[in-house]
Amino acid sequence: MIQRSRHFPFFSIEAPFLIWNCRSMMLRIMFFICIPVISPSVIFSQSLPVGMRVFEEYYRRKQLLATVDSNISFTVRPLSSFFVDASLFAITDSNLRFGSKLYQSADQHKIVQILPLSWQQQYHSHPDYAWNNGSMIPAKGYQSVVSAGLFAKYGLLSVQLNPDFVFAVNDRFNERSTHYGPADLPVRFGNNPYSRTSWGQSSIRLNFDPVSVGISNENLWWGPGIQNSLLMSNTAPGFKHLTLNTSRPVKTPIGTIEAQILAGRLEGSGYSPGLSDEWRYLSGMVFSYQPRWINGLFLGMTRSFQIGNENMGSGFEDYFPLFSAFQKKKTDEDAKKRDQLTSVFLRWLLKESKAEFYFEYGLNDHSYNIRDFIMSPEHSRAYTIGLNKLLPYSGRDHEYIQVGIELTHLEQSIDRAFRNSGEWYTHNDVRHGYTNRGEVLGAGIGPGGNFAALNVAWVKSLNRFGFQLERYEHNGDLGARHSYGEWIDFAFSGVADRVYKDFIISAKLQGIQSQNYQWNDGLNGRPKQDIFNLNAEVGIIYRFKQ
Repeated sequence: MIQRSRHFPFFSIEAPFLIWNCRSMMLRIMFFICIPVISPSVIFSQSLPVGMRVFEEYYRRKQLLATVDSNISFTVRPLSSFFVDASLFAITDSNLRFGSKLYQSADQHKIVQILPLSWQQQYHSHPDYAWNNGSMIPAKGYQSVVSAGLFAKYGLLSVQLNPDFVFAVNDRFNERSTHYGPADLPVRFGNNPYSRTSWGQSSIRLNFDPVSVGISNENLWWGPGIQNSLLMSNTAPGFKHLTLNTSRPVKTPIGTIEAQILAGRLEGSGYSPGLSDEWRYLSGMVFSYQPRWINGLFLGMTRSFQIGNENMGSGFEDYFPLFSAFQKKKTDEDAKKRDQLTSVFLRWLLKESKAEFYFEYGLNDHSYNIRDFIMSPEHSRAYTIGLNKLLPYSGRDHEYIQVGIELTHLEQSIDRAFRNSGEWYTHNDVRHGYTNRGEVLGAGIGPGGNFAALNVAWVKSLNRFGFQLERYEHNGDLGARHSYGEWIDFAFSGVADRVYKDFIISAKLQGIQSQNYQWNDGLNGRPKQDIFNLNAEVGIIYRFKQ
């Protein structure tokens, strides 16, 4: 007997009827995204998964060097084959190829490729310092995830089958509580070794240049941030979702546009006492616009709503609240027991300087009206700001020193003394918070977190050697609310990426000095606890030959 949920049962027998009922809405959205007439050009629509960091960073650097199309915003990911030069998916360049061809027809309408075999491993002496690692969980001890798969295209249809398997020893450690803060964020995922097989970065799509529509389990990344994104990152595992998105920057009379609209299903971890395993419905969007008159400037916004399945309505506005008003004066999200997050962002590509500047500003609790926002713009705000620059290295061709700075601030402002907005990614009615399977969908530093990083590296093609300095404050809102003081980590990392024949090898060794670990600051009867943690990571990507 097949068990079916009441409202949005992905991959159940009811899903086709839901898609059919929403067909007119999808066509309207497609019209506004496309604007130009759909062209019959050949497209691959293979995607570069979020989390393939070596390739993602390489192509972002190439854009700073003006060798990748400056119309690409890098704020709507994963990247499709349209977004980068042909070498990403080519098989002829031994250093840069990604997929390996099994079969390709002369007109390229039929394609089969082998995706790389990826094996990521890590050892953490404590689990409190890790994010942007997809299917991996916060766990002490050894952990690894293996993924591999195939990509196939037949006409307009493309299938990317890229499952993964994760295993974590999940050792016991001196955890203070079951979870930090009011959300589904377990400190430890059970008392036994953890393992799970998932669909990973898999998808099924119909591709109409420049639009793609389909079903996906891929991780997403929205916004310009590199280490943190306010609304969508790959800290949590990928989730099942219907997606309608541009497959490349769309040129219009006023500039270029990239966008995505999705409807998804979020799951609980099962490891947070008092929280049910009932799934939640997520409706989200990202929109990026580059004005025709200012090349390299990208302006955008993101918006998401989530609601428990048991509170879900059946109207158009219930499935697509993205088109509702931003002001509480016009819509009462609390009465509907929905949680909304939104952000606006900017990325400015400065090709002459081989640099980029980016900024994202988000709200965890939208304002009552415009006057409310003007009077209190700090209420429920969070932000990320960053800068990247490439400097020539000793006059050598194709070698550079890359310097990057990024700051993310999620802790509430002083405004909380008069009007508490709650911690980011938490909600009174949606008690799981903005999470999937026990990890945050947005910035991996979590509710109330603050983060600052400086990285310096020598780079050449896919190769990189460097270091990173970080300061991470865990949940400043929780510490302030309970007078716990500040739990702050200072980290130093050495990083390396190296191409060797058909292999790409990545390594990271990180030392972390934790001050007042788990808010044990020596006050109010709590023993002071300062500890040193060690994290080690090794990743191997093997690209099959033809």
